[in-house]
Amino acid sequence: MKIAWLGTGIMGAPMARHIALGGYEVHVYNRTYEKALKLQDVAFVHESLGIWISDMDVIFTMLGYPKDVEEVTKEVFKYAKKDTIIIDMTTSDPRIAIKLYELGQRLGLHLLDAPVTGSQDGAIHQTLSIMVGGEQEIFNQMMPIFSLLGKTITYMGKAGNGQLTKLSNQLAIAGALSGVVEAFYFATLKGLDLEKVYQVLNGGSAQSQQLKINGLKMIQKNYEPGFYVKHFLKDLRLAKESLGKDLHIANKVIHMLETLVEKGYENLGTQSLILYYLDSLVTIE
Repeated sequence: MKIAWLGTGIMGAPMARHIALGGYEVHVYNRTYEKALKLQDVAFVHESLGIWISDMDVIFTMLGYPKDVEEVTKEVFKYAKKDTIIIDMTTSDPRIAIKLYELGQRLGLHLLDAPVTGSQDGAIHQTLSIMVGGEQEIFNQMMPIFSLLGKTITYMGKAGNGQLTKLSNQLAIAGALSGVVEAFYFATLKGLDLEKVYQVLNGGSAQSQQLKINGLKMIQKNYEPGFYVKHFLKDLRLAKESLGKDLHIANKVIHMLETLVEKGYENLGTQSLILYYLDSLVTIE
């Protein structure tokens, strides 16, 4: 089986590597060619999309924004042979997932929307949670590959449902992350030892993955991205647009993220949400 992986960013690169090390022939492409070269020891690296796509059996996309997904997938449609399986693992717009699924059906192609959660750490350690929309038969066929990437792999139903589930996940993270941020802000202003606060919270009912991972990074003033501010903002906006109604917690976190973007922090990790409160106290190097 020949597999194409399009998008070799901070999550896409380790995911493509796991598939290659799992024994598959992998071909990779990234708009910035140099970023794909880090996989040349395990995969074939291509400088552009083109006729080589027609030789692929499965094509994965792991991109930045919904418009990228639509543009790249439509380019793939020009070359993909009948019965090719195309799997988008980007967090994207459910409406685009459905649209591309229907276009693919007319071309004899099989599309799955399969976004993931777990950030860069999960991508590196093969512990991602993967939620999948599309044909169940195709999902079943892809389970051996999904199993190389994650631990929790769930079929969510029709096309678009994978993306809707991921947006639900992002809303839950918004609440958990903002809660950690506000707790640490409160503790800082009250002169508490943040490491001890972290120990207490992590050992009780306030414990969460956001506290465990991003809370520790906040204490260490480590703002390197495991998941970008700009992408989290995109996800929460997509959730609001998909529902067509106000989401009160999401509204507040969107405002906080927008403030960080205005300050030039869009490429920091989501743990930098604490800078919404502490920006005057912290220097970003």
